[in-house]
Amino acid sequence: MEKTNIKKSLVAESEQIQLAIQMIKLGARLQLLESQTNLSRERLIKLYKELKGVSPPKGMLPFSTDWFLTWQPNIHSSIFLNIYDYLVKYAGVKDITAIIKAYSLYLQQIGHDSDAEPVLSMTRAWTLVRFVDSKMLKMHGCSCCGGKFVVNAYDLNQGYYCNLCHIPSRAGKTKKAKELAYKLVSIAA
Repeated sequence: MEKTNIKKSLVAESEQIQLAIQMIKLGARLQLLESQTNLSRERLIKLYKELKGVSPPKGMLPFSTDWFLTWQPNIHSSIFLNIYDYLVKYAGVKDITAIIKAYSLYLQQIGHDSDAEPVLSMTRAWTLVRFVDSKMLKMHGCSCCGGKFVVNAYDLNQGYYCNLCHIPSRAGKTKKAKELAYKLVSIAA
């Protein structure tokens, strides 16, 4: 009887390690790993160092809903949350597994390359789901295109226009956007 308990605990520990590896590869922060696995902090740090070659980043996790409502982050958050909702409703996936799968699909949809940092990190995606679960944020349909976007649950959202239908005047005016536009113009010429 004791042998089966040992076997089960080894299998359970192996599953927890595999889960942590998946999350680390997707860029999860240490606090996220600690909350979603039952592995010790020391073990997670060791695993992180082994996979990434560096110590995990320090600092606080995102704690404000405001970031998810700004122009570009809102678009990316909305893409992720629509994928997540679909997986939960129609694929029967739940909890951290749904977040991992939705985040992997999000990275595929945005054409993420390994050199650039995605707009929405794994940790922010997890935080977004927590904000939605706690009813601080929600999805709401755009009055123009009908797409569902992340909005503040306490705002008046009647007649809501998304950030794609109503682009802010300063949107896309970053240094990266100018460089990309210059590259596209030089390729076309």
